[in-house]
Order: sequence, then structure tokens, then C-alpha cells
Amino acid sequence: QVQLVESGGGLVEAGGSLRLSCAASGRAFSSARMGWFRQAPGKESEFVAQIICSSGLTGYASSVKGRFTVPRDNAKSTVYLQMNNLKPEDTAVYSCAASPASFGAYQYWGQGTQVTVSS
Repeated sequence: QVQLVESGGGLVEAGGSLRLSCAASGRAFSSARMGWFRQAPGKESEFVAQIICSSGLTGYASSVKGRFTVPRDNAKSTVYLQMNNLKPEDTAVYSCAASPASFGAYQYWGQGTQVTVSS
């Protein structure tokens, strides 16, 4: 089975950068895709980015496109969320997720890591 552990959250100033890690075990990279989501207090979870594991194809929410990327290290079974030019509205708990298919809902979720962007 798949286990996901996020790390790398913290406090940064607006315009700064932060790199989140999602360490996967249990054949996470055998999953069809892995994604990043975020949720601010009192708000619904929001899709941020995803990567198709077999091909490396990535996709991003329009709100983060051009600022965020999803690098991966297959040898370490780790995907990252590289966040650049952070904005206060990026403040949220960020979670990674894995899906066994290229479509449908994500089945496995990490515990989340807090990202706070000060203005």
C-alpha cells in the first residue's frame, strides 16, 4: 500500500520560495499520478498540481502555473512542490496525494504540511 509523508513547510515572506517534499513508500511511483492539494482554514481543498508518474507529465492550477513546479526523484521515491514567488494567498496546509489511475479521485493522502506566506 501507499504511504505519503510531506515535509518542508514553514514561514516565508511574499516573493520567496519554498520546496515541499512528499516521500512515498509502498510503490507510490507505481501509482498513475501524484498530486498536491492545499486547504486554507475554513476553505475547501484546492487542487494545486499533479504529475503523471510514468511520463513525468505535469499539470497545474491556473493560480500557480508559472510559479510552482513538480520535480521528482524516482530513486528516492519522492516528489516535490517547488514554490516560487509565493503570495500570501498561497498560505494553506499542503498535502500530497496518490492515485492508482490517471483519472478519478486520489485515494492516498499525506498528513499535510503548513505553508505560511507573510505579506
